[in-house]
Amino acid sequence: MKFTIITVCKNSEKTIRRTFESILSQSCRDYEYLVIDGASGDSTLDIIREYEPRFEGRMRWISEHDNGLYDAMNKGIRMAKGEIIGICNSDDFYEPGTLQNIKTVAEKHCNIDVYYGIVRFLDSRGMEKKLLRHSDLFLPETPMAHPGCFVHRDAYRKYGMFRPQFKIAADYDFLLRLHLQSARFLPMDFIVSNFMESDGISSADWRKTLMDARRVQFAHALISRPVYFLLYCRYLIGRILKFLHVI
Repeated sequence: MKFTIITVCKNSEKTIRRTFESILSQSCRDYEYLVIDGASGDSTLDIIREYEPRFEGRMRWISEHDNGLYDAMNKGIRMAKGEIIGICNSDDFYEPGTLQNIKTVAEKHCNIDVYYGIVRFLDSRGMEKKLLRHSDLFLPETPMAHPGCFVHRDAYRKYGMFRPQFKIAADYDFLLRLHLQSARFLPMDFIVSNFMESDGISSADWRKTLMDARRVQFAHALISRPVYFLLYCRYLIGRILKFLHVI
């Protein structure tokens, strides 16, 4: 069983070494590693070139302009040759033993579309803030932590990839789409990935993140037009009040 690990990055000189080290530390070596860089202007490319020999031929990378995070993820998925695909972006890092643990599970449960485990959320000091694993059964109401997911390559072929029109919640849209079409999910009872809550795109503005998730739910007819309109009005009011430093 071969994994494809994808890291999407842009101007990630502050965090990408930690991501690389977490991949290199994996005891399971049966993987290819794809780094999709969005034409970084800092020292990210120098760091990629520095680390490339340490992967002993497992790393492939490109650097070019893209249309955002999810467009870059889709590029990596199209390049993937592995059977199971994990996405570990430059503000995330895998727990030691993640790939071996998933390989063990996948060898016992080989007909699964999405394997998902626990994600450890860290604050800006690197201290554990919470452990999270939302059940796929509640995807119509609550997004899952995408860094904890490993997806079978055939699932992308069958259900499609990320839809970049959802700027923040395209991962939620993807997993919800699978759930609504009765894809097979398997929860795993171990920590898969670590997520720096202060660095990720979904952490920058919680109101915008929540509204994009509501857009996903509306697109899948899980909330009505009047409800969506009211939620959007509340979102705009919150943005205005934030701009005016009222809240």
